[in-house]
Amino acid sequence: MRIAIIVPVSPQEDLNTLLSSAKWLKNLKFPGEKKILYVFDGSEGDERVKLLKNLRVDVLARNTNRGKRAGAINDGLKALKKFKPDLIAIFDVDSRPEENFLIKCSNLKTDVYIKSTRRYIYNDHSFISKAVSLEYRLINFLLRISAFKQFNGLIGVLNPRFLYKHPLNEDAITEDADFATRMHSLGLKAELAEGRLFEQSPVTVRDFFNQRKRWYYGGLQLWKYFKLVSESRKLSFKLSWISSLTLTFIPVVFLPLIILSLPALLVYRKNEGFKAYAAFIIHCLVLQAAAVSAVISYLRGERVKWVPPKRS
Repeated sequence: MRIAIIVPVSPQEDLNTLLSSAKWLKNLKFPGEKKILYVFDGSEGDERVKLLKNLRVDVLARNTNRGKRAGAINDGLKALKKFKPDLIAIFDVDSRPEENFLIKCSNLKTDVYIKSTRRYIYNDHSFISKAVSLEYRLINFLLRISAFKQFNGLIGVLNPRFLYKHPLNEDAITEDADFATRMHSLGLKAELAEGRLFEQSPVTVRDFFNQRKRWYYGGLQLWKYFKLVSESRKLSFKLSWISSLTLTFIPVVFLPLIILSLPALLVYRKNEGFKAYAAFIIHCLVLQAAAVSAVISYLRGERVKWVPPKRS
């Protein structure tokens, strides 16, 4: 069995993060043949390209930023056709999956388009990242019970047949949610495996706001699929999809629950309970501001730009 790993790389990504990523992914266990492909927007002359190749991973310099992340993944898929992968894994440069991640996620049923694990934050040292770390625990719970499972960034192991037949939408702000909506509408499934995957959280309020504004904006774009979703035979998927595009836009409604959560946070975080409590309240307010800002930009027809976050 062959697996190909695609890692899209933004023009602003720093060298240390890239080298750390390559060393980590090379150590992932897999019983068959494994190929790791980093896809750059830049040229072959990029110093980062040369240094990555020294680590014996493949690099595709596509000399364009067409389609941003979605375009990079689509171009990576084209470059991998000769390799004929049985599975495709997608990671970001800050993804740190467990050593057995590929093995745990490689057994895909015919109706499963992606399989992944629970997500955790490994840089929860800033005020906002502590709150995001707690938020991820809620997301992990929802991934278990939701009929519409959407793994951020399509980070996981995917069936290449669906990726080649239904390329990522390069006009979508959140190409992962766009693809997940289309796959679920076709009756396919996303499956949660036992295991853990670690990634970085924004460490500043500005980066967090920018990230979530993009996510909210991308959510608004998904309403064009309402007719497609409504034709699905799975009521649980329809309700889950609609809930994810409505309730998430009014996080302040859940603020009373956060206010009542102080005793639990004191037990869970002990000495840092009050910090986590304050951070979670600010987290909720920033989320609401990002949602409102995204709606305004969407109604005005303004595009939301991706802003590179500060790395830890």
